[in-house]
Amino acid sequence: MIKHLLSAADLDAQHATLVLDTAAELAAVSGREVKKLPTLRGRTVVNLFYEDSTRTRISFEAAAKRLSADVINFSAKGSSVSKGESLKDTALTLQAMGADAVVVRHPASGAPHRLASWVDGSVVNAGDGTHEHPTQALLDAYTMRSRLGRVAGLHVAIVGDVLHSRVARSNVLLLTTLGAKVTVVGPPTLIPVDVGPALSPDLRVSYDLDAVLPDVDVVMMLRVQRERMNDSFFPSTREYARRYGLDATRMRRLPEHAIVMHPGPMVRGMEITPEVADSARSTIVEQVANGVSVRMAVLYLLLGGK
Repeated sequence: MIKHLLSAADLDAQHATLVLDTAAELAAVSGREVKKLPTLRGRTVVNLFYEDSTRTRISFEAAAKRLSADVINFSAKGSSVSKGESLKDTALTLQAMGADAVVVRHPASGAPHRLASWVDGSVVNAGDGTHEHPTQALLDAYTMRSRLGRVAGLHVAIVGDVLHSRVARSNVLLLTTLGAKVTVVGPPTLIPVDVGPALSPDLRVSYDLDAVLPDVDVVMMLRVQRERMNDSFFPSTREYARRYGLDATRMRRLPEHAIVMHPGPMVRGMEITPEVADSARSTIVEQVANGVSVRMAVLYLLLGGK
């Protein structure tokens, strides 16, 4: 297994499948009365978060604790970072404390790659700017496999703000590696110009959601990331929801077996309506639960599991 997980591109099909298979075995722990394994006893995992997070931070913390690791949660707010401490100095501090793994989320793309060159332990990218979020892609692939029985051969539509989405990038890289067909859908202003050559030569691009829906096995809705926008990318929220929002009418255009996914947090009423988010097709709550199992597998494999 690789030492760091910085990008979905770090994983070939064999390693990605190993993570998914390991997660399936570890998922059984969640159903036990005592949800703990002694696997990482004596190891220290640091959650280093420079951006706000709910699902990812709690998921990594739960994963490490279920493997009996010692967990240190670091938030930029209230730390020496607010006094001007650099990422490198923070990394050297963690190194001195003997961190075996550092899970990092940072607003700057590429920050986990720099961190990996400063510490001896494993580094896991929990989201860097608009670049990547590899464990989200892994848990999405795991959810698809759990619901539909496979990933290879599936047609996945990723819909919405692809331009600012690290989740979209990681999913395109991982899903194509595992043999899925991916189409990104959104307004032309929110689709990167070079998205095909930059991510995968097999990637398809569409600006018409209604034309894509009847042919997909999975539709993954993305939140519009207004916090990363410094310009107007579409006329209005109402116009966006009308063209690219998933409502009950559009959901009926999906094949009977198709599922609806969302990495969260979601804006109900914009990219997805409440009735779709809470429907039987929706895997949103499953994704959160599966995230713990997948992150357990990642930590286990990176820290010496066989």
